[in-house]
Amino acid sequence: MRIVLDAMGSDKYPGPEIEAAIQLARGGGVEIILVGNERVVKPGLDALKATDVNLPIVHAPEMVDMAEKPAAAARGKAENSMAVGMELVKRGEADAFVTAGNTGGALANALFHLGRIRGVKRPGIGAPFPVKGGSCVLIDIGANAECKPEYLLQFAIMGSLYAEKVFGVHRPRVGLLSNGEEAGKGNDLVKGTYPLLASSSLNFIGNVEGKEFFGGQADVVVTDGFTGNIVLKSAEAVAKLLTETIRDEIKSNPITAIGGRLAQPAFKRVRRVLDPSEQGAAPLLGVDGLVFIGHGRSDARALVNAVGTARRAIESGLLAALRAELSSRLNETEAALEPAAAH
Repeated sequence: MRIVLDAMGSDKYPGPEIEAAIQLARGGGVEIILVGNERVVKPGLDALKATDVNLPIVHAPEMVDMAEKPAAAARGKAENSMAVGMELVKRGEADAFVTAGNTGGALANALFHLGRIRGVKRPGIGAPFPVKGGSCVLIDIGANAECKPEYLLQFAIMGSLYAEKVFGVHRPRVGLLSNGEEAGKGNDLVKGTYPLLASSSLNFIGNVEGKEFFGGQADVVVTDGFTGNIVLKSAEAVAKLLTETIRDEIKSNPITAIGGRLAQPAFKRVRRVLDPSEQGAAPLLGVDGLVFIGHGRSDARALVNAVGTARRAIESGLLAALRAELSSRLNETEAALEPAAAH
């Protein structure tokens, strides 16, 4: 199993990527290919003196900066690390690509170099969220700020396949994120999407609000990338606020400090559940290759977990399932759209 790790992705590249690659190489079971500027990556690798591992470096002299316009960078920098890494996947020399770089850059390069799976209108990013009783895939979390109802139907199909193949959920419950549970609630996008999902073969449970989402009442929740990204960042910020506030309150006096020490194992378990580094990366579903995108602030542990997420997708046969099942399921899109177009 060969997984490409973008050595120029994280905010503190290439340090976290090199550390993660060494840990993974020592763990066995997967071959890591580092892609990046050799003049930057090799000295960092040599400095750690990891003579016990063999880590190939594929030279990519350019990179996509966080501040760059993604499409322009993808077109103008043909040898950026994302492009070079994805070409390895396209040629069958690697099974998946993992980056902690610019999300828009990853999307643009994936479209240019891998293309979309036949029939897919827009790829979407699906992130597993910790919810009551397990996890829920929220899709899209940032690939598409502007969406049409048919895009959300396809997100639901892809998110459902991801939950089924990677997390082993039978007949995933699919919800539509809205400001009310009733079918008539929501903006025009939600109102237009509801009948498409209701007439599909998906296990659609209707509109869900934030309380149902985090309450674990759905396995997949669908929304546009603008809304999904706000939900993602708000949830992470609230989780951080709560853990920091609880920690400060525990330390505020000797009695609570004693109680805090006794409850420390429970707090660690909660912190692990809320930590986005535990998953490490989210899949870009709908492109014709396995691409995983992590946080720019990813450290070595987050990147190790990101590769683990990619590995589970490879082992589950996710890409083959998407290719095989999307073509048949996406016929539902056209069938569902015909009554809407006639109306």
